[in-house]
Amino acid sequence: MRLPDLTSRLHALGAGPSHVQRVLRHWAQAHPHDRGAHAPEHFYPKPLLEALPALREELAGLARLQASHPGEDGSARLLVRLGDGQMVESVLLPAGPKGGGVCVSTQVGCAVGCRFCMTGQGGLVRQLGSAEIVAQVALARQQRPGLKGVRRVVFMGMGEPAHNLDEVMDAIELLGTAGNIGHKELVFSTVGDLRVFERLPQGRVKPALALSLHTTRPALRAELLPRAPALTPAELVRLAEDYARATQYPIQYQWTLLEGVNDSDDELEGIAELLAGKYAMMNLIPFNSVEGSGFRRPSWERAAEMARWLNQRGVLTRLRRSAGQDVDAGCGQLRARARAERPQHPARKVIEVRPAVAG
Repeated sequence: MRLPDLTSRLHALGAGPSHVQRVLRHWAQAHPHDRGAHAPEHFYPKPLLEALPALREELAGLARLQASHPGEDGSARLLVRLGDGQMVESVLLPAGPKGGGVCVSTQVGCAVGCRFCMTGQGGLVRQLGSAEIVAQVALARQQRPGLKGVRRVVFMGMGEPAHNLDEVMDAIELLGTAGNIGHKELVFSTVGDLRVFERLPQGRVKPALALSLHTTRPALRAELLPRAPALTPAELVRLAEDYARATQYPIQYQWTLLEGVNDSDDELEGIAELLAGKYAMMNLIPFNSVEGSGFRRPSWERAAEMARWLNQRGVLTRLRRSAGQDVDAGCGQLRARARAERPQHPARKVIEVRPAVAG
């Protein structure tokens, strides 16, 4: 479902702008439909009021929780079943001082084909509609209710947001308005696409930008991300820096650490040269093991050494633990296991969840 289509249906039921805003706000924030100063029967037009229970059930069916895999760090990998039976993954992120967050998917599968990602190995199945993207946020807020439950949304799950740009931008606009998410707390993650740098500055809501870099060497990047746009790391950083200066949000560069591939001293020198003086933060993320990929993550000691070296060279760097490493549940692995219908390993913590009933 697309958000413009949902809005059109509400208008057809006699809804005015204030009615549409209230329906969307209650849905995106996972509030009960009768929350507010005015009771629904005294606020909504009669056709909308009569259609509301079925509509809320339909919206709940856009993204239902199939299984939850909690991690020791406070995160939880969610396997989400869409209305047509396809499955995607969302991640409840560990809560920080300002609250928690969720990482959502924008496609079923992905066409970029990153060699270290399970999602990329299966190819692209279909695009998600903007309402399906927002529905993952509503579902996350049901799992973690409260004012600080979900205050950040990262478009870094399954799929490449740039390949579904119209739907992602519509979802961002709703979440940054009716969804009550701060604009800089909406993070658009991409491997790099010229359309992103053209469209994001034009949006009513301008998200922060995360750029998957992974190497400073053009030839290696083409090998690791075989169907990413043919832009060199230097070109990507130049374009990203323009956006950072325009929005006053630092760019978050993502670097999946692969032992013996992109964890060398030469790469560290390349990062320092590339990001010197830039409005940026480097996130070093040890590889989340994918069966059969042939890649391994370096030791935590080596990763910490890299982070210290970069910080000493003036590149703000954080070493992050990828949520789900302790349950082998990252980068499309939940969906892959569900599709294969293999039984879960008894050591993994898995909570099976029955479909929710709309309230």
